[in-house]
Amino acid sequence: QVRLVESGGALMQPGESLRLSCVQFGSNLGLNPMGWYREVPGKERELVAEISAGSGTTYGDAVKGRFSIWKDNGKKTLYLQMNSLKPDDTAVYYCRGQWSNHVWWGQGTQVTVSS
Repeated sequence: QVRLVESGGALMQPGESLRLSCVQFGSNLGLNPMGWYREVPGKERELVAEISAGSGTTYGDAVKGRFSIWKDNGKKTLYLQMNSLKPDDTAVYYCRGQWSNHVWWGQGTQVTVSS
């Protein structure tokens, strides 16, 4: 019943900034926590950033100080601001939301950082 849709992925150059969005459709259940994960071929999907019901945040070591996560509950939208992009940030970025023991994933959006 819940559907998560990411947008904003693009081809970027090192040092540039990009903002991703994730919109929740269907049920208006409050999903907590919500987060962003990323995946590259041959590697396990890894945490980028997560935000709790109380707005506390957690960031992966690789993105600390460069990325920030926040949500607009009224718009049912989750955001990821990515600054100072590096080639190692290249990945498919997935939105994740949880309600009790139920987890929903978006289909992903491609971010490529290359000079």
